[in-house]
Amino acid sequence: MFLADTHLLGPRNGHWFDKLRREWQMYRTFQTAMTIHKPEVVFLLGDVFDEGLWSSSTGFESYIERFHSIFSVSKNIHLYVVAGNHDVGFHYVITPYLSQRFISGMKAPSVRRISIRGNHFVLINSMALEGDGCFLCRPTEIAINKISKHLNCARGLEENCTKNNSIKRYSRPILLQHFPMYRESDKICDELDEAPLDIKNIKFRERWECLSEEASKQLLDILNPRLVVDGHTHHGCKNIHKNNIVEITIPSFSWRNKNNPSFLMGEFTPNNYSLSKCYMPMESTVINIYIFGIITIVIYFFVTLNRSTFRKRHLN
Repeated sequence: MFLADTHLLGPRNGHWFDKLRREWQMYRTFQTAMTIHKPEVVFLLGDVFDEGLWSSSTGFESYIERFHSIFSVSKNIHLYVVAGNHDVGFHYVITPYLSQRFISGMKAPSVRRISIRGNHFVLINSMALEGDGCFLCRPTEIAINKISKHLNCARGLEENCTKNNSIKRYSRPILLQHFPMYRESDKICDELDEAPLDIKNIKFRERWECLSEEASKQLLDILNPRLVVDGHTHHGCKNIHKNNIVEITIPSFSWRNKNNPSFLMGEFTPNNYSLSKCYMPMESTVINIYIFGIITIVIYFFVTLNRSTFRKRHLN
């Protein structure tokens, strides 16, 4: 199961009622999905928190507790998280403290490979792909190159390999991150949960709405993934890169950011995969049902009251 941009509200930008409503919606949706689909692994692709960047240490601990309460899973299900810009900030404001706090609290290192029955998932912090040699970027580059070497060793394309190579069986990896790969805009997107027409053609800024063109090319060349899954834009999109690399951008999981949210389910083997997008109820429909229900109750109340009054007058 893949979801993104939950944006758990904080004290600065979230009204208490809005916060209560959104968290209840996400809790019910997530737990219902877990009961129905029974996924073995859940990936949350960044912007877990809305105000993670500005939270105090106490506030961040509270954030983590709320997260595990809403997105609780049983012991036999694994849940993995990647960092988003609302969790630690964009590249220019990330500090070692903010980065390490998220890594420690959410058990989410900047680069991670998770291998499950011959399928290799590579999780990367998008804000660490600036290529400027910063405290976060340089170790990230080294880790990505190390994963690439292990993949090439398993594939038989690397000469200086040891017997202790951590990947025994090669399969093209699945790349998971917060930012989409470089694209000019969402104009290419053709999904039911795509961006609205008034913003669909707005050009993306590299390193803000998507990865830079250079970083995207390097990732695709170095890792040669068969699938890329990301979030950040709050809207759905499907993009095809060279070598038929499929990229799926999934929308926000919160109705606060999207009238028609969705999440992604996938089934993987080392040589193939199958994806299915699950659409959640449209909030406008839910609100209309509430309004219709309230009006119906009010009408029923007045009709019942009028009948009672009429009977009393008739009897008198």
